[in-house]
Amino acid sequence: MKFMGNNITTNQDGHLTIGGVDTLQIAKEFGTPTIVYDVSKIKEQINAFKTGFETQGVKYHVSYASKAFSSLAMYKLISEMNIGSDVVSGGELYAALKGGLNPKEIEFHGNNKSRQELEMAIDNGVGYIIIDNFYEIELLGEILDEKQANVDVLLRLAPGIHAETHDYISTGQEKSKFGFDIKSGQADMALKQVLDNNRFNLIGIHAHIGSQIFATDGFVQEANKLMDVLNEWQQKYDFSAKVVNLGGGFGIRYTDDDNPLAIQEFIKIIVDALKSKSKEYGYDLPEIWVEPGRSIVGEAGTTLYTIGSRKDVKGVGSFVAVDGGMGDNIRPALYQAKYDAYLAKDPTAKPQQNASIVGKYCESGDILIKDYDLPMTKPGDVLAMPSTGAYGYVMASNYNRNPKPAVVFVEDGKARLVVKRETYDDMLKNEIL
Repeated sequence: MKFMGNNITTNQDGHLTIGGVDTLQIAKEFGTPTIVYDVSKIKEQINAFKTGFETQGVKYHVSYASKAFSSLAMYKLISEMNIGSDVVSGGELYAALKGGLNPKEIEFHGNNKSRQELEMAIDNGVGYIIIDNFYEIELLGEILDEKQANVDVLLRLAPGIHAETHDYISTGQEKSKFGFDIKSGQADMALKQVLDNNRFNLIGIHAHIGSQIFATDGFVQEANKLMDVLNEWQQKYDFSAKVVNLGGGFGIRYTDDDNPLAIQEFIKIIVDALKSKSKEYGYDLPEIWVEPGRSIVGEAGTTLYTIGSRKDVKGVGSFVAVDGGMGDNIRPALYQAKYDAYLAKDPTAKPQQNASIVGKYCESGDILIKDYDLPMTKPGDVLAMPSTGAYGYVMASNYNRNPKPAVVFVEDGKARLVVKRETYDDMLKNEIL
């Protein structure tokens, strides 16, 4: 059977339900396209990270990578779950604060933070700034002097590790726009500059090797590399880190071809690698931080579409069109990402046709799933695509003047609108005639 997500069941009518709510009812009440999040699944994933570290008996910190999906309701949920969040722009920072997240629990990332963004972070008492480049060291230093302030910082390093993932979401290699390169000596130079400025309280180092990673080898290499660097810095510069931040990138299941490792197993392998190096060097094990994003919200989200037109070309193929597409899920066009799909009225229906599921956008590349085995469909049927909780809504666009989708949270049999569907007026509100 196709992957349906472990948060998805059917009711007595045979309809697809998420969080105990009939998806046909969700589509009727909120329209389509709508991205539906099972809140219990989000909580389950967060608790899996917590349990994984607590089982290993180490100090840790989990920070949700909100670039995967950000909304006021999501930041509020993160706060209620007592974990932190990382942000990568002034907009994400603003939303996190409005959502009620404690600023002390916010990490501010980004390879080109503006003066305005950094001032906003300092003025609001953001807990940690991850410094990405030499320009930022200078700019942030100036701002701290002007405001007579100090801040906890981490240095982002480029460890020279190429993760087994798509090139567009691989970030730990030497030729990367992110972080201070270790091999060339950039990291050492950055360390000395930060240590020379008493406005900075350097608590540790950070690296992120990529996203949607299944193999543990890359994370083990990263852990070993960062501990090698810390040991060298302790010997050369008398610097001891309180924190080692391994970033995120834990893979999730999109289709039956994906087989991600359980979070607890992933964490054990990473912690074991850090403990081994710590013991080898006689280095006090730092607090271990991670920044999961996709692995917290990806499988919790399912997008509902309504089927419209179709096209059949004998000997060539068929196309079934839905009322969304690349405007609410750019990943298939951008990364050749693969998904499953099923009918909301009968998710266990057997395939009876092969067709490409396409969107309504004026691009030939607007294909959500190519050459896919489907049950028979008709206009008006609701189609569900699981595992669309990460990098769908946050990357949505108004291409072709289509409104962005609605977002609904479901839990314990109740559905709650957390992001209204855009209207045509919404799309014009900043325009001047």
